[in-house]
Amino acid sequence: MTDRTAPVAALPLRRNRDFSLLWFGEGVSVLGNATTSVLLPLLAVVAFDAGPGWMGVLTAAAWVPWLVVGLPAGAWVDRLPARRVMVGSDLVAAAVLASVPLAWALGHLTLTHLVLAALGNGTCTVFFRAAYPALVRQVAPAQQQEQAFAQLFGTESAMQVAGPGVGGLLAQLGSAATGLLVDAVSFLVSAVCLASLRLTTAAGPDGEDGAGTPARSSLRTSIREGVDYIRTDRFLRFFTVMGGVSNFGLTGYAALLVLFLVRDLDLSPAAVGVVMATGSVGGFLGAALATRLSSRFGSARAVVWLQVVAGPTALLVPLATHGAGTAYLVVGQLLVGTGVVAGNVIRGAWRNRYVPEEMLARQVTTAQVVNFGTMPLAGLAAGLLGTQLGLRPTIALMAAVHAVACLSMFWGPLRGLRDLPEVNDDGSHLVSR
Repeated sequence: MTDRTAPVAALPLRRNRDFSLLWFGEGVSVLGNATTSVLLPLLAVVAFDAGPGWMGVLTAAAWVPWLVVGLPAGAWVDRLPARRVMVGSDLVAAAVLASVPLAWALGHLTLTHLVLAALGNGTCTVFFRAAYPALVRQVAPAQQQEQAFAQLFGTESAMQVAGPGVGGLLAQLGSAATGLLVDAVSFLVSAVCLASLRLTTAAGPDGEDGAGTPARSSLRTSIREGVDYIRTDRFLRFFTVMGGVSNFGLTGYAALLVLFLVRDLDLSPAAVGVVMATGSVGGFLGAALATRLSSRFGSARAVVWLQVVAGPTALLVPLATHGAGTAYLVVGQLLVGTGVVAGNVIRGAWRNRYVPEEMLARQVTTAQVVNFGTMPLAGLAAGLLGTQLGLRPTIALMAAVHAVACLSMFWGPLRGLRDLPEVNDDGSHLVSR
C-alpha cells in the first residue's frame, strides 16, 4: 500500500509540472463543458421548441449514468491507472459531442440525439471524476491538497464564468450546434495534457501510473466495501445524504432556468449566457476564499456557515422579473455559487486526506451515486412539475429543497466542531472542538 503521508514533491504547486498540466487541461475542458451547459438546452429550446418535459429529460440524461454505472465504475477505477481512465474518458466524450454538429450539418439532428449526447457525455464524466481525486493525490503533496483543490476549483469556476457567455455568444453568432465543437476540442486538449504527465508515484497494477489496486476481490465485494465505508462513517454518510438532497433542489431549478430566462424574462441567447455565468463568478470567489476561511475559522465551522450562504439565498432566484428584476436571480446565483464551491473545496481536500488511497475511487463514486443520482430524478420531477405548476412555482419549490438541505448542517455531526476530523497513523480519528 502506498504511504499516504509521504510527500509527492517538495516544489510549490506553481513549479510542479504535473500539477500544472493537470490544472491547465482541466481548465480548458471545463471551459468547453461550460459552453455546452448553455448550448445543449438552448439548441433544444430554439431549434426544436422543447418544453419543460424535454428539458427535464435532457437534464436527467446527463446525470442518470451515476445511478446506472456509478458503483461498478468506482470498483473498476480503483483497479486501473487513474490517468489512463481519464484520457479514455476525454477521447470518448470528444467523439460524442462532435457527433452533434456533424448530425446538424447533415440535417439529421433530433432531440433524441441531444439526449443521447448528454447521456454519453455524462457516462464519461462518471469515469473521469472517479479517477480524478487519485490523480490529484499523485501530483500534489499531501500538505498541499487544500491549496491544490482551491486552485483547481477556482480555475474551474473561472472557466464556468466565461463558458456560458462564450456559449451564448456562439449561439448568437452562429448556431448552438456548431458551438459544441468547442467542447469536443477542449476534451482533446485535456487528453493531451494528461498523456504528457511524468508521474513519479509507485507503479500501478499494469506498471504505469497507478492509483489502482490488484483485482483480488470480486466486483460485488469491492462495491460492497465502498458502500459500507460510507455507511459506517458518520461524517461521510451525512455529507452524502445532504449532498443528494441539495443537488435534487439545485438540479431541479437549474433544469428549467434557461427556459425561464428565455420565455419568462425574454432574454437573448447572449444574455442567457451572461446571467448563467453569475453562479460561476460566485464559484470563483468561493474557491479563492475557501482556504482562508478554513484556516481562520476551522474547516468544520467554515463548511457549516458556507451552507448558510449557499442555501436560503437560492430563494432569490424565483423572485426574478423582467428587466431590473433579473438582479434577484443574479444575486441568488452569485451567493449560491460562492457557498457551494467554497464548501466543496474544503470537503474535497479533507476527503483526499481522510479516505485511504485504496478506497478513494469507490468512496467517490459511492457518494456520487447519491449526490448525483438524485439529479436525473430532479430533472424529471422539474419537467413534470413545470408543466403542471408553471416554471416560477417549480423553481421556488426546488430552491426551497436545496435551502432546507443546507440548513441541516446545524443538526449534523459537524455541530460544535472547529475542524473536520483527521486520521491518525493508527487509523483512528482525531476530532477538534
